[in-house]
Amino acid sequence: MEWRDEGLLIGAARHGESGLIVDVLTKERGRRRGLVRGGASSRRAAEFQIGAQLTLRWRARLETQLGVFEAEALRARAGFILDDPEALAALSAAAALIAALIPEREPQPRLYALSLALFDALAARRDWPEAYAAWELALLEELGYGLDLSACAATGGTQELIYVSPRSGRAVSRDAGAPYEDKLLRLPGFLTLEGAPATRAELAEALTLTGFFLERWAAPGLGLSALPPARARLARLLAAPR
Repeated sequence: MEWRDEGLLIGAARHGESGLIVDVLTKERGRRRGLVRGGASSRRAAEFQIGAQLTLRWRARLETQLGVFEAEALRARAGFILDDPEALAALSAAAALIAALIPEREPQPRLYALSLALFDALAARRDWPEAYAAWELALLEELGYGLDLSACAATGGTQELIYVSPRSGRAVSRDAGAPYEDKLLRLPGFLTLEGAPATRAELAEALTLTGFFLERWAAPGLGLSALPPARARLARLLAAPR
């Protein structure tokens, strides 16, 4: 069997002397793994950094086998952000979440497009924190655990939505949530206003919000006890004062 596609590199592990088993999110075929012969050699190692966009040719006798990739780099990204610990942590966190939460061989065209846009924003080092928070919201939706932030769960109103119910994943307005403030999650305004900038505190609140549902809903639904450590590291970095 054989197919061709493009993909984003989300993980890699050495295999033997110079081989590399790569984990990629492909444009048309979802998450796939395969062996790249010579991928860990000194000549090619730089091509296979997390976030790289690759052209792929996969071959195996059976669809269910690991298979062999012929892979060439279309665009590298990690090199652009090596001197930015937070952006590098965001790249690692997104890749780790995809690897942990997305099953293999299930097409994910929307997630691929969103991840490509996020990785490009990280490489450009422009407005990526807001893009990352929006990406985690989209990831929840793709996993079947989307939040409803369009109207207040209690009143149906659309004004002053500043909380989210941890039980329902629905927005709650300021007045309706006031008596239960200590039991609700904060909803940063930039998550519901496209293009709105975010303060450092709001970014931390956004990751607390999405992290709660990724950890309490998505991870257990997939049989996981915790999120990848890379995600926790990013949350700590963004919560720390500059």
